[in-house]
Amino acid sequence: MVEIHPTAIVSPKAKLGTDVKIGPFSIIHDDVEIGDGSIIDSHVVLYDGARLGNRVRLFQGVSVANTPQDLKFGNEVTYFYIGDETQIREFVTLHRGTHATGKSEVGKNCLLMAYTHVAHDCILGNNIILANGVQIGGHTEIEDHVIVGGLVGIHQFTKIGAHAMVGSNSKVSADVPPFLMVQGAPARYEGINKIGLRRRGFTPEQLEAIKEAYRTLYLSGLLFSQAKEKIAKELGHHEVVKNILDFISKATRGIVRK
Repeated sequence: MVEIHPTAIVSPKAKLGTDVKIGPFSIIHDDVEIGDGSIIDSHVVLYDGARLGNRVRLFQGVSVANTPQDLKFGNEVTYFYIGDETQIREFVTLHRGTHATGKSEVGKNCLLMAYTHVAHDCILGNNIILANGVQIGGHTEIEDHVIVGGLVGIHQFTKIGAHAMVGSNSKVSADVPPFLMVQGAPARYEGINKIGLRRRGFTPEQLEAIKEAYRTLYLSGLLFSQAKEKIAKELGHHEVVKNILDFISKATRGIVRK
């Protein structure tokens, strides 16, 4: 069964799964796919290239896969993917990719709160929470289990590592390594996300290894290159520390400072 409100405009070319509900005054364009059990509330617009997984919930006024705000965009065919069981709250804007990557993406079981913006060519992982008013520039990458506080601005091409937490009203203009808490404008190192990591089952041994790695990186007084060598030598056998070192080695905007 598919329930479509009489005031909604749904293209006959759109692909709708089973048990989909579409609310009043919503508009579904031609090249759109909606997975089983998804709910589209009122005044939602799904543009060409929108790809929704199963049991996705879009609240009032959401816009998915609209044209990127990129002057280089040439109207090429690109997409915006939303993973299963993700909730997108009121008036969120999600822009599809450009020729650079061909897509933007939000993973599974995410919550994007009201007025969030995800720009072109962004890749967001699974189990992410973005609080109200988060603004994400193009080509940003956010890994799994990240929490971003309200009214945070994230510079284009920035990377945020898994299990990190960004405090509200922050300005993120450098890469945020995994497991950290950062805060401020610009965002600065505030310690590790210890409570979040405990809740997700990290062991005391893992927490101590993460803490010691960042103590060396930020508090030892060593040069950055020396700190990385010391961490690799003394703590590199821990998988969580390998994740930190791998992320740092791929950082393109430098990492947040102390």
